[in-house]
Amino acid sequence: MTEKEESVKLLGFWASPFSRRVEMALKLKGVPYEYLEEDLPNKTPLLLELNPLHKKVPVLVHNDKILLESHLILEYIDQTWKNNPILPQDPYEKAMARFWAKFIDEQILTLGFRSLVKAEKGREVAIEETREMLTFLEKEVTGKDFFGGKTIGFLDMIAGSMIPFCLARLWEGIGIDMIPGEKFPELNRWIKNLEEVEAVRGCIPPRDKQIERMTKIAETIKSA
Repeated sequence: MTEKEESVKLLGFWASPFSRRVEMALKLKGVPYEYLEEDLPNKTPLLLELNPLHKKVPVLVHNDKILLESHLILEYIDQTWKNNPILPQDPYEKAMARFWAKFIDEQILTLGFRSLVKAEKGREVAIEETREMLTFLEKEVTGKDFFGGKTIGFLDMIAGSMIPFCLARLWEGIGIDMIPGEKFPELNRWIKNLEEVEAVRGCIPPRDKQIERMTKIAETIKSA
């Protein structure tokens, strides 16, 4: 199959940080792709066929190859299309980018979403614990335009899709200013930089629609 005949399809969901970050990477690399929107929680037969294990988005189909899990998909995209590198070339920096990406998708997502909504130890405690975690990212991006340095990279896509364009919408919806400018000047500066990147702008979910959706999910978790 020649390069011109290459087929790239992405199964995603408009509000999913996991599929939005894959879109960011494809746009940054200039890879033409067909986007197939899933109507979650109603899962299409195609999604169930391509991802019978997790039944989740994103799913990337490159020619006859099926890829799951956003971190792995981003690495695959970076190694397949070499222009505009996403991951650092230095082995240590690459390992650290993976470390912080895991930290965001596991610890910050758990603390800043489920633990905060459940608020079993009280809302103020949950807010403080989430801010403590965010302080590590504040230090990581200090003095840099992006986590990736001068240009957007792997960690920017993970952090951007998850924090300002997903969790922050929940925080706003339930009346919490989690990342105030005076406490997190570097993260706020980074968010502004991120919003100016064309590949990112096209992947930011509509604000009001996202706030409404995240608030509804929070209510469901709280009452469970």
